[in-house]
Amino acid sequence: MTASDTAPARIPVAAAPDVALGSFAAAVAAAGRAGELVVQPRMGFADIPRMREGLHAVKGARARTVGTLTIDSYTRVGDNESARLALAEGTDLNGYPIVAHGADTTRDLVAGLTGDGFAVQVRHGSANPAGIIRALLDAGLDATEGGPVSYCLPYSRTPIHDSVDAWARSCELLASRPGTHLESFGGCMLGQLCPPSLLVALSVLEGIFFKQHGLRSVSLSYAQQTHHGQDVEALLALRTLAGEHLTGLDWHVVLYTYMGVFPRTTGGALALLRDSARLAALTGTERMIVKTPAEAHRIPTIQDNIHALEEAALAAAAHRGEQPPAGDEFGVLAEARTLVDTVLELHPDTGRALTEAFRRGLLDVPYCLHADNANRSRSYIDSRGSLQWHSTGAMPIRAVPAAGRERLRADDLLGMLSHTQESFDRAALVQGGEPGDHAPGLTA
Repeated sequence: MTASDTAPARIPVAAAPDVALGSFAAAVAAAGRAGELVVQPRMGFADIPRMREGLHAVKGARARTVGTLTIDSYTRVGDNESARLALAEGTDLNGYPIVAHGADTTRDLVAGLTGDGFAVQVRHGSANPAGIIRALLDAGLDATEGGPVSYCLPYSRTPIHDSVDAWARSCELLASRPGTHLESFGGCMLGQLCPPSLLVALSVLEGIFFKQHGLRSVSLSYAQQTHHGQDVEALLALRTLAGEHLTGLDWHVVLYTYMGVFPRTTGGALALLRDSARLAALTGTERMIVKTPAEAHRIPTIQDNIHALEEAALAAAAHRGEQPPAGDEFGVLAEARTLVDTVLELHPDTGRALTEAFRRGLLDVPYCLHADNANRSRSYIDSRGSLQWHSTGAMPIRAVPAAGRERLRADDLLGMLSHTQESFDRAALVQGGEPGDHAPGLTA
């Protein structure tokens, strides 16, 4: 392993190129200059008064915030007629139907809220987002997220080739307006049990794809996994590779509070939320998507989200200025760089390279059942509590499963899915207890 393959002790900082920033990217950049973490909820309601109430509450939270319009499932798959019918009949939807509502309604919704450092991002989950992007641009918004892999494999049966083509056109549409921003969802594949090196590689590769198709302002994502130290390495690796591949762009990193089974106790859930905020602060992460203590029991209310935003902001502020530990105990950067370089060598067009990489199994998401995913890779949680490769299929990285546990069983998978929830709930039952960085994990 060379020196370039180790995670740097210094936090890599995004450059400040001569890029015209829209409202969303400018809000994040201003917070970064002030040394503050931007915190953001997941939130989407079809009812306009309720959606406006939610955005107003987010803006007024005691934190540096941006708002979210999370899109409903009909709109995500292009079934806008069903979304319009639901609105006409007063049927509740599981998000904001931005196409059915129309540009004027959305523009009125955010009027008087955006500006002065507050902006709104549209979040959707579509493998073919052109209609959503046209709707948000027509409404005067400038930020969304997704990607040709990250919004294809987990959410649809769309062939990767078709998703790549749809996202190429959508990126070019978004890039046709100055100041637009696009976030890769690549660091959140399936939410859990995907080893950090693959999350980092997918996020970087989607960022390169965005750059090739004209975007000048992007963000790269990473979802908190099972081990604090490993996550620190992953976020620093993500920043390092972004600095190498996204030169000339405005970019930042966004961290997602753990996306798997959430602690059922309030104390455990808050501890996990604060742990993710600490992780963001230690690694120079600019933006964080929060989860709430209500996650394990019900759909969070507006007030649940505000409480989570404020808790996260306080926790991040408490760790501001701390330096991450040096070292490369988990080798995340070396693995991620190998995956990125392998894919980029396949074809100068990143979209074609991604398609070919999945066809050959050079990228292979564990436990993902999409038809274009080889599904030969597997992961496990080791005795340190870190997420490791059990098998890697045709990927150009090695797997070293724990001695004596060469096969994974169904009960191993169930245990891994509940590992974080049980670790934080268990610690919450001990007065003053906090989960350690090396919480006991499954060996398999």
